[in-house]
Parts: sequence; C-alpha cells; structure tokens
Amino acid sequence: MPKPPRQQPGHRPRKRFGQNFLQDPGIIQQIVAAIHPTSSHTLVEIGPGQGAITSQLVDQAGKLAVIELDRDLIPELKIQFASRDNLTIIAADALSVDYGALAAELGAQQLRLVGNLPYNISTPLLFHLLTFRAAIDDMYFMLQKEVVDRMAAHPGDRSYGRLSIMLQFYCTVEPLFEVPPEAFYPAPKVDSAVVRLVPHQELPVTVKDPKLLQEIVTRAFSQRRKTVKNALKSIANEEILLQAGIQSNARPEEVSISEYAALANLLPSDLSGAQ
Repeated sequence: MPKPPRQQPGHRPRKRFGQNFLQDPGIIQQIVAAIHPTSSHTLVEIGPGQGAITSQLVDQAGKLAVIELDRDLIPELKIQFASRDNLTIIAADALSVDYGALAAELGAQQLRLVGNLPYNISTPLLFHLLTFRAAIDDMYFMLQKEVVDRMAAHPGDRSYGRLSIMLQFYCTVEPLFEVPPEAFYPAPKVDSAVVRLVPHQELPVTVKDPKLLQEIVTRAFSQRRKTVKNALKSIANEEILLQAGIQSNARPEEVSISEYAALANLLPSDLSGAQ
C-alpha cells in the first residue's frame, strides 16, 4: 500500500475549517479495513484534506467522490489523483450537498460515506445526512470521542440526549475504536473515535410525525435538569405522560426512545395546541 502523504509545507491547517489531518498509517489502515470497500461500491469521502484516506480508498472502491470545502486543497488533490478516473473531486460545503442527487449523478443506488469530520460541524452535518438516509448504505466517521459517546449512549447514561435518540431512531450506531490526538497534525486537544452508522431498513418504533418527535426531544433536553413533567409542561400533562409510559418524576435522560415515540403519537402535530 502507498504511504499516506505527510503534512505538505505549503498548506497550514485552518482552524476555521476545523482541520486536523490524519497521518497515522496504522489508524488509516484500520479505518479502510473497517469500511472494506470493493469495486462494486460507490464511496463519498467528506473532507479528504490531503488525501491520506483517499489514497487508500481510491485503489479499492469502484467509484469515489470527495467533498472538500478548502479550495486551496483542491489543486493539490487534483495533482495527486490526476491519473485516477474513478475519482470525482467536489468543491463544496458538505452541509449543503444533496446526497440523493449526488448518488444519482454517480450512478449509484446507495452511497457509502466516510470522513474525518470537522468537530465544529459534526452534529449539524449528521442531522443533514439523516435527511438523505434512503440514499446511504452506511457511514464511517471520525469524530470527537465525546460526540461518539453521546451518539451511542443509552437511557440512564450521562451522555444520553437528543443526539443519541434521533441518531438511534434512524440508524444503528456502532463505535469501532478510539484514536489518540498524536495521530493527527496538528494534534487536537481531545481524543477521537471512529463510529459506524447504518440507516435502519425499518424504523425501530412507529412515529406518526418524526419532526414532532425531534421537537419533543429537543424541548425535553433543553431543560435536562428538570423532570420530564416540568420540562414538557407546556405541551403534555401528567396524564398524557403516563399514557406514554413515562413517569412524571423521570429525568429526560431516563426516558427511552420508544417512550418518547409513544408521547409523540399522543400529541397533536401542532404543539401550540397540546395540553
């Protein structure tokens, strides 16, 4: 396997883009081995940076598209991969990309996504990607370990919250392995982790309005130190909570996804009329 490129002297990592370039060959190999791309797969890499993971994926994937926001890196990527006709370089903000349209453009029924995501946009990007889950087979992301802990948390865990519930409602969340700061340049001040997300073929619970579920969960965890009864008093009384199987003295982090779903199914879509 070719060695990943070292930090190029002409490009300084940009803080505003949250750039921390992965440079540890062992970690890169672990990520690629976890993805296990084949010639039948169409992959999309978000934030290829200097191509450390790209250089491994392009050899194994049938098609690979990379989305890079930093326009100073685009020329470097074009030079590095000039001979690869299975690679498409897209200069864009990953938060603005229509991944359903991208799948169609690449001639793929579904995409496999991978990326060392900038920590400053990781949560909004994950929620953006969920809207295109029908076009996504699976996702492998490097994130701040604290974020991965939140994504995979269960009721009763300190990390359990809105991100846990909404991601697990739409996907299976599987933390894979941790990555130390020294694997990057520059080294971040936090530990990282790689996580696998697989969109559910069928949602684990039935919800009449997923947007309503998200609104309820957002309201509950905006006041997570309060009981559910107090945090949601403007939209649900104690009787409705009990119908949903929720004890009124429970804290938001003690309520399961199925219980939040049951509550969403008992409330009107317009919460301004809820009692």
